[in-house]
Amino acid sequence: MKIAFRSALALGYGAARVMRNTVFAFGVGIIAAGAAFAADVPRIVALGDSLTAGYGLPASDGFVPQLQAWLDANGAVAQVVNAGVSGDTTAGGAARLAWSLDGGAQALIVNLGGNDMLRGLDPSVARANLTQILDGARAQGLPVLLVGMIAPGNYGVAYKAQFDAIYPDLAAQFGVLLVPAFFAPIAGADGGIDLAFMQSDGIHPDAGGVARIVEAMGPKVLELLELTK
Repeated sequence: MKIAFRSALALGYGAARVMRNTVFAFGVGIIAAGAAFAADVPRIVALGDSLTAGYGLPASDGFVPQLQAWLDANGAVAQVVNAGVSGDTTAGGAARLAWSLDGGAQALIVNLGGNDMLRGLDPSVARANLTQILDGARAQGLPVLLVGMIAPGNYGVAYKAQFDAIYPDLAAQFGVLLVPAFFAPIAGADGGIDLAFMQSDGIHPDAGGVARIVEAMGPKVLELLELTK
């Protein structure tokens, strides 16, 4: 089951690239619309791939809308901007960081690396790209929440060790906030992802899965907001 799931996950992320232009345009629209928000409302740019973009879900059920709703419900004043692009790697995120922040930002959430891992890309490349992103955020004085991914074991022990170490290492190096594993809130008893919280593609979380992820991540986002003051 785990091997089949990993294969489906890899195939699904590849298929998700067909949505790239649509999600890209949607994200740009949201960023542009954000200019209308009051200047004193902190803007959190969520830089990521399909997990951030909300692939396969109604607009209101994606990660960014659910996080926005969670913050609103908890009395936090902030605007979360969707800068997620389906199929993106850490290289893509690094390449578009500057324009993603063009509309103004007071904080950054970085949720990238899943596609690098699924394609078996060299962990040192993902580390370098994420370092570039964090350097860019530091240059603008932005607090960051780095969201980690965990590699499966099918690439070998060495690959998994190198990949899994990227996120805690960089969080310590740059002094940023860390969520160790995006999927942890919907993990099953065996440590794998509980498919009951996944969409029918077995790849992306469904609305309920996103809700669990947001509920777990929300307090860290509140910490991130505190750093903007």
